[in-house]
Amino acid sequence: MRISNISINLKKDKIIIKIKDTATQEQIKKELKNKLPELKKLYKEENTPIEVVGKVLKNAEMDEIQDIIKKQINVRIEFETPKALGLYGIKKTFNKEIKDSKTKFYKSSLRSGQKLEYEGSLVILGDVNGGAEVVAEENIVVLGNLRGLAHAGAKGNKKAIIAANIIESPQLRIANIIKEKENTEAEETIKNYAYVDENNNIIVE
Repeated sequence: MRISNISINLKKDKIIIKIKDTATQEQIKKELKNKLPELKKLYKEENTPIEVVGKVLKNAEMDEIQDIIKKQINVRIEFETPKALGLYGIKKTFNKEIKDSKTKFYKSSLRSGQKLEYEGSLVILGDVNGGAEVVAEENIVVLGNLRGLAHAGAKGNKKAIIAANIIESPQLRIANIIKEKENTEAEETIKNYAYVDENNNIIVE
């Protein structure tokens, strides 16, 4: 019996295409083409969006999947953002090239009152809780939630970034630029990436 790598289901106002984590891109493309007639049958309205979930995909892979569907159906296609960002997932959120650097992995969460410093990039395999502080000369990546203070590019590198599953810090610093959390920011908006733009402002998105 052949194992299916793709399942298609109608849920509320969208069609869900779920891709198995172990599927290769060639398997996905081949099976998707075979399932297009099934997809068309589920398609009830022109504006019913399609959401692709399951496997974390590269940008080029998402483009290929989108092209296959759009050749047959003119529809809006969305790709699920990973809820718990691993290293690969966080890397996908970057909108600019990040240079390689010496990296330290810290295999724990940081409690209030703790401070962690490193001359390269820091990857924290846990949360940075309120009252804790992280300082790195290069990038800071938190696989959990960032609620404490974070200072990336501590020796003046404005190209450094800060990334986390969720950024809820009262203050972020990149090089000598400071960003205070604004009380007016919508709490329901999830932010997981901070960088310095061309105007020397820290952008958190």
